[in-house]
Amino acid sequence: MKISRLAAVLATALMLGTAGSALAQSAWDQAHPRRAEVNGRLANQNRRIHQEVRTGEITRTQAHRLHRQDRAIRHEERAMARRNGGAITPREQHTLNRQENAVGREIGH
Repeated sequence: MKISRLAAVLATALMLGTAGSALAQSAWDQAHPRRAEVNGRLANQNRRIHQEVRTGEITRTQAHRLHRQDRAIRHEERAMARRNGGAITPREQHTLNRQENAVGREIGH
């Protein structure tokens, strides 16, 4: 009787400890410097696209296409992070930055 209670208590403690570390890990992953940099650039490009539409430098159709390209980059970044335990590698960051540079050059042209 005592052994089964002890086993139940230990199992519960183990599950709670695992859940807590998973929550801490996911919070760290979202703020990972490489991911934060990529996502910051995407947010900046989003602001630039909206500004260009407001000033009439690009059409809504052009903005829609640029937003679609940025969404594809964001989707790829999230997929990369899922494969790597919540972070992206320097090589993946470089790839995403190149893609963002290409979209950035199209904004306002």
